[in-house]
Amino acid sequence: MAAKLRKGDKVVVLAGKDKGKTGEITRVMPSEGKAVVDGLNMAIRHQRQTQNSQGGRLPQAMPMDLSNLAIVDANGKPTRVGFRMEGDKKVRYAKTTGDVIDA
Repeated sequence: MAAKLRKGDKVVVLAGKDKGKTGEITRVMPSEGKAVVDGLNMAIRHQRQTQNSQGGRLPQAMPMDLSNLAIVDANGKPTRVGFRMEGDKKVRYAKTTGDVIDA
């Protein structure tokens, strides 16, 4: 199945504690159906001190379900993603505006 959301996409959160917030996808895990959004769904993780790092309680962005994310269109509103052929190339487009997301 083709990826509707990819690394680097600007998304808005549809459900959960960060509902309504926007961010950029930093990592996608298609096998688990999850993505990590920079600065959202933060949790405190304890890190042991080493020679290279200080350690302590460090905030870390946790994965969130892809179904709770929607890509942001040119108008800044959440939209669903569709696929269509332009010439001989398959492209993603925003369902609300019809604009191509990646050329």
